[in-house]
Amino acid sequence: MALVREVRGFTPKIGKDVFLAENATIIGDVVIGDECSIWYNAVLRGDVNSIRIGNRVNIQDGTVLHTLYQKSVVEIGDNVSVGHNVTIHGAKIEDNVLIGIGATILDHAVIGSNSIIAANSLVLTGTIVEPNSVYAGVPAKKVKDIEPGQSKEMIHKIANNYLMYAGWYSEDGGS
Repeated sequence: MALVREVRGFTPKIGKDVFLAENATIIGDVVIGDECSIWYNAVLRGDVNSIRIGNRVNIQDGTVLHTLYQKSVVEIGDNVSVGHNVTIHGAKIEDNVLIGIGATILDHAVIGSNSIIAANSLVLTGTIVEPNSVYAGVPAKKVKDIEPGQSKEMIHKIANNYLMYAGWYSEDGGS
């Protein structure tokens, strides 16, 4: 069973049909929407400020979400896929976003809707990522615009896949 722990009087709130891997850690002021999945070794540490996660979000293995005390929060919209080993520190991720494996997104950055952050990219503090775009590199820069339908299709496909994967771990064995 996942570690879900109250800190400073804040108890995590978890929506309906949420998969929590056995070694996921959810601490403090964290709210998780419906149909989400929090995978192995993910840490959502809402001890110093709040973490808000929308619906149909998958937080993949080894990801860390954290904030700055009294200065930043994590906000993640709906239909967001956060790849393996991502760090999101006090940033806002709007709806329909894909964050690639190993990316780092720092405080007060805003990732616009229907966007993709490439694997291993570093989104610096305060960066505003335009909606419908791809950002890549260290530091991350805009690589190209993408059609809203194109990014949305790929992002929804990944989100749907993660709903299916989470179903495999249900009590009935995901048959």
